[in-house]
Amino acid sequence: MDVQHQPNSADEPAIERVDVEAVNSAARRKPLYEARKKIFPKRAEGQFRRFKWIVMAVTLGIYYLTPWLRWDRGEFAPDQAVLIDLAHRRFYFFFIEIWPQEFFFVAGLLVMAGFGLFLLTSAVGRAWCGYTCPQTVWVDLFLVVERAIEGDRNARIKLEGAPWGFDKITKRVSKHAIWLLIAVLTGGAWIFYFADAPTLAWDFVTGNAAPVAYITVAILTATTYVFGGLMREQVCIYMCPWPRIQAAMLDEKSLVVTYNDWRGEPRTRHAKKAVAAGQSVGDCVDCNACVVVCPMGIDIRDGQQLECITCALCIDACDNVMDKIGKPRGLIAYSTLEEYQSNMALATNNGASAIDPTRVRKPDGSFSDKVRHFDWKVIFRPRTLMYMAVWLAVGVALFVALLSRDRLELNVLHDRNPQYVLESDGSIRNGYTIRILNMIPQPRDIQITLDWLPEATMKINGVSEAPGKSFTVSAEPDEATTLKVFVTLPGDKVAWASEEIRFIAEDTQSDERDEYVSVFNAPGASR
Repeated sequence: MDVQHQPNSADEPAIERVDVEAVNSAARRKPLYEARKKIFPKRAEGQFRRFKWIVMAVTLGIYYLTPWLRWDRGEFAPDQAVLIDLAHRRFYFFFIEIWPQEFFFVAGLLVMAGFGLFLLTSAVGRAWCGYTCPQTVWVDLFLVVERAIEGDRNARIKLEGAPWGFDKITKRVSKHAIWLLIAVLTGGAWIFYFADAPTLAWDFVTGNAAPVAYITVAILTATTYVFGGLMREQVCIYMCPWPRIQAAMLDEKSLVVTYNDWRGEPRTRHAKKAVAAGQSVGDCVDCNACVVVCPMGIDIRDGQQLECITCALCIDACDNVMDKIGKPRGLIAYSTLEEYQSNMALATNNGASAIDPTRVRKPDGSFSDKVRHFDWKVIFRPRTLMYMAVWLAVGVALFVALLSRDRLELNVLHDRNPQYVLESDGSIRNGYTIRILNMIPQPRDIQITLDWLPEATMKINGVSEAPGKSFTVSAEPDEATTLKVFVTLPGDKVAWASEEIRFIAEDTQSDERDEYVSVFNAPGASR
């Protein structure tokens, strides 16, 4: 970039003139987006890594095995424990069956999931992201495959920089082939939630499944392979909105992974030399163990960062180092901002040069008050209690609604054209379409009763030839039974142009009943 210094006059200072063309040319040469720097996380060992293994095994087991679980609902309903039956518009979950008009149950579960996520985040930060998010779980699974084939961090870095040869090609092809297999199984497992799993599996491998099944598997295979194998941390950083939303969920009492620099600084790799020289040193030996295990490639010692998913693997790595050098654990730990600031203030006020994690050492060698440590009572504070209250209220409401819901429903539709028929004997006839929803997977006999017009009678096509006030019909299991009903009222009994009429559906075996109020139209006087 050329910068020229040119005075306007003898008395004026020189003014810097920037070569705009040179600046624009330099800007054009610089890429708009920085190329991704590959991260090679080292395998960690410790309690949080073990917990992540357990979570990964449980979540993957639930996802892959659930469609194959059976649940006996009788001969008239599917026996798959969890099934989203789009063809018949049903959702089966073990002993629970949800019909389309009961979608509020699903909406309630989504509300509970939202407030549960708010509660979890406000209490323990991004624990969802670090342990149970599908992106995190599948990336962990893909890393297991990568380490098994290419080795741990150093071996993978070496392989990355090595020229292409038989060994490198073999390892890369093997790794990506297994990744693709996992991705295919992921997509395949998803479609089994929407049809009978054994039947669909056979149809799929024999080429007889519906095209939508193959399209769905192809899309999920591609997204799983790309997101879990190729993009990894970029999905969390650039595609997921939660890192930006979570800021509203956190406060000074939220647990997050924290580097306690009041104890670790000043860091040095040569602590003995520094102490011998009379310099103050912290517990951090600047070994970068916390950095190399991070799947996001960040340094937790730089403070809280958007990229941190709170997986706590850096805690395991640091604790292992502290064990080796004979220092107490907890240099990196779950901590609240309030706790961190309190410990920092205590260490600063005492003028500590070397800080013990349980007590602060004064310059004279004596110990001050104990450093404050996390109190589980901070979990139960107004914000978390509010989230918990809403979560419980929605859950209790759904549970009560589930226990008290009726499995028999009656719908009546009055014929629009004609509104009524004048018969030869002077009586008035109205037509109705009745739908009986039998929402249990067993057939049952339902009694249909006409009420509120004492002189009116009805006939049901295919059920009765003679008119009457009440008839018993057979309701199909887990289906809507449609009936055509005609209601007749003697002409001399017509009082008004429109009168209310009530239909009652009742299961005498279970005492379930439902009713529907409709109208009976006639050429009478208006009210």
